Amino acid sequence: MPEDIYDIFTENPQAPRVPPSELAPPPYNPEAYKARKEQERKETYEKLDTTSDKLRHNPELFQTFLDVQARFNRYSVNNCVLITAQRPDATKIADYDTWQKSGVHVNKGEKAFVILEPHGTYEREDGTKATNYAPKKVFDISQTDAEPQPQPTVTREERALLKALITDAPCDFVVSDKMPENYSALYKPEEKTIHIRSGMDAPAIFRALAQELAHAHMDRGAYNRSECALVANYTSYILCKRNGVPTDTFPFDKTPERYKNMEVREFRQELNRIRDIANTISATMNRELQAHQKQQAPRSTGEAR
Repeated sequence: MPEDIYDIFTENPQAPRVPPSELAPPPYNPEAYKARKEQERKETYEKLDTTSDKLRHNPELFQTFLDVQARFNRYSVNNCVLITAQRPDATKIADYDTWQKSGVHVNKGEKAFVILEPHGTYEREDGTKATNYAPKKVFDISQTDAEPQPQPTVTREERALLKALITDAPCDFVVSDKMPENYSALYKPEEKTIHIRSGMDAPAIFRALAQELAHAHMDRGAYNRSECALVANYTSYILCKRNGVPTDTFPFDKTPERYKNMEVREFRQELNRIRDIANTISATMNRELQAHQKQQAPRSTGEAR
């Protein structure tokens, strides 16, 4: 082999390489973009349905969903199901641009997960308008360079907490020494009254009262206690999680047969009832607790002086 064959590597030096970041982006293709977005939407809704179905059969996953819904009270059931499927330990989420604008950078190599956000409206066959939803890529704060923000331990004065729970309730309350066996509290629709067993500690009162308050909120004429029992129980669980009340007495060893027999969409409607009632009660509680804190502030300042 001739020695000068190696001249090819030196006589025509290659042009400087263009860094990948400086390469021109591929031309915009609207059809390809539309197809990609439609595929993302399809995959997101498939994940939503698949995870919803798993919640009906997996008690541990169902409890995780309730924990997510307790933390993300402003998020829809659909988005809390998606968070449960992808980032169940999330505490604060935002899209890439939002993190950037707040001076927070997403860590290199982190993978986004998706939720759904409103994206215009469309017209149903019956002529009514409905909201269209599209996937949105987001990151949890744990995927950024922001300082870790552990969930604060909720500690509230027991009396103030119970007072907030019963504020503006749709029923009356009676403390009783004669309660049916196995009932710590009981909503009686014919009286529009919750009967509460005497002699309990504050956490037990809160758990029982929150459950029966959910019953009272569901009593709108065609009330059936057995049909409302699961919603009331899980509403109480969420309220306990939000207010630092121990939840170890709630059983999650198996999923209810009632949920296993539901269609996925019907099941999500049940989850929406839990969310809505928990949020209704929470909103009233938060207003009352904030008012209580304002009343206590001047007193605490005076004591400090």
